[in-house]
Amino acid sequence: MLRRLALRDVVIVAELEVELGAGFTVLTGETGAGKSILVDALQLALGGRAEATLVREGAARAEVSAEFEMPAALRPWLEAAGFDVRDGEDGDTLLLRRTVDAQGKSRAWVNGSPATVTQLREAAEWLVDIHGQHAWQSLTRPPAVRALLDGQAGIDTQALASTWKAWREAQARRDEAVAQRDALARDRERLAWQVAELDKLAPGADEWETLNAEHQRVAHGQALIDGARAALAAVSEEEPSAGSLAGRAADALAEVTRYDAALESVLEVLRGAQAQLEDAAHTLAAYLGRAEPDPQRLAELDARLAAWVGQARRYRRSPAELPALLAQWKQELAGLDAAADVEALQQAADEAGRAWRAEAERISRQRKRAAGPLAAAVTAAMQQLGMAGGRFEVVLVPQDEPQSFGLESVELRVAGHAGSTPRALAKVASGGELSRLALAIAVTTAVTTAVTTAQQPRDGAGAGRRGGSAASAASPATLIFDEIDAGVGGTVADSVGRLMKQLGASAQVLAVTHLAQVAACADHHLVVSKALTETQKGAQTLSALQAVEGEARVAEIARMLGGERLSGTAHAQAMLGAQGNGAAGKGTREKAR
Repeated sequence: MLRRLALRDVVIVAELEVELGAGFTVLTGETGAGKSILVDALQLALGGRAEATLVREGAARAEVSAEFEMPAALRPWLEAAGFDVRDGEDGDTLLLRRTVDAQGKSRAWVNGSPATVTQLREAAEWLVDIHGQHAWQSLTRPPAVRALLDGQAGIDTQALASTWKAWREAQARRDEAVAQRDALARDRERLAWQVAELDKLAPGADEWETLNAEHQRVAHGQALIDGARAALAAVSEEEPSAGSLAGRAADALAEVTRYDAALESVLEVLRGAQAQLEDAAHTLAAYLGRAEPDPQRLAELDARLAAWVGQARRYRRSPAELPALLAQWKQELAGLDAAADVEALQQAADEAGRAWRAEAERISRQRKRAAGPLAAAVTAAMQQLGMAGGRFEVVLVPQDEPQSFGLESVELRVAGHAGSTPRALAKVASGGELSRLALAIAVTTAVTTAVTTAQQPRDGAGAGRRGGSAASAASPATLIFDEIDAGVGGTVADSVGRLMKQLGASAQVLAVTHLAQVAACADHHLVVSKALTETQKGAQTLSALQAVEGEARVAEIARMLGGERLSGTAHAQAMLGAQGNGAAGKGTREKAR
């Protein structure tokens, strides 16, 4: 339930705050006074489009905040999104806040924490349902009609859309393979030959570096032997050798270190050098024992390196790139094999098609179950809206070809009076009838939502009317009717008022109306007015809001009726008395400037 709505610098509203109660509340006032500004402002707080035109002239930014009694099922969403849960005296509250500056840039908050516009919209799905004055226009658009039925059936079409996409993609892969079969075959033949040629070389991942290192060693085998032999001679075989000289130096110091301890460190270095020279002599001797020129191995290495260089030149790559190139070609060849397997691609497309059809048939069954009750409920509402004897039908029309939305389209048909055959709504209904039908559908679907919500468990299980999302039993839905009763009058207007009052017993209802009959049925009455007001920036036209009851409400109802003042006042008193609303407005408080 919407508890409070606050506006600052929105269009012609300088500052306004209104607290709302349960039941049926009407919003009235002269044309242009700013009634729909409240609805527009609420839509901004719920994630609607932000425009610079919403900012009051001369102000830096517009600001809107809406406080709701939070549905219990919304708590997990808040916690998952990282928002605080606000505990109030009357239960958990949810505060949505939005600002938009003069350049059209907006910011949003949920319970005081920064939020995205998408998050505002997600929260709005649980909170408010708005029916605009042009709601009838959607009745002629197939997607909107289908969404209406799906919403009543609690259908989530996400799985259907996913399976449709998978099916179309599988068909596209198959069609591409069929269309490019010859080209794919040529590409595969060329790639297979290249892989076979390079496979003959079988280049190892690190082989190129290893081959070069070994080739360097074998090619310079004699030089290595000569160098090792000369080194061994200098270290230990020739006289005087490095080893013998190091030994003599050590022996010389050993005789005198007892006279000066400072020489002991030098003696240790010489003894260490002598030991290292001996180790070097042993290693060199061992190396020479197994080292000998190997012309045959050198020839083998030359041939292997030449093969690498030859393949690298053929494919215009460096030799070191050959192993990665072979792996890439093998992967591409496997992809071509799969792409060219039309039979396998056809099987995949068939499987995807069966998955889509199974989901589409499941949704068709849900639509069929919901179509009858929806048609019956709207037909019943029509009887109260000046269309006695009329009949409403929700027809599922099978499609010749599969569609992303399922196996059938949804068509609304209406018979305006008894004995006539229902026909497509757009072809037989007049503008007035379309408005009344839109109102009948809006009230019917709103009642269904409220009843469904009230029957749901407190933990939020079950599906709501918007795309199958869970709804909450913590509070009834907030339903807003923005001049949806335009174009009706007389006894039909009386029926509209009674329907909305009936709806207000199970849901919070806010209606913007010009009809005195509707206003007289309300539990609470708010009047919007505008006047030229002196501000710091000069005289400006500003809008104000006032809750009325008693004589003030009688005067407003009389104004809406028009005609002579005395007769209008008497008529207004009679209307309010008939509805038991002479003292309405007790549940609504307001603060407006």
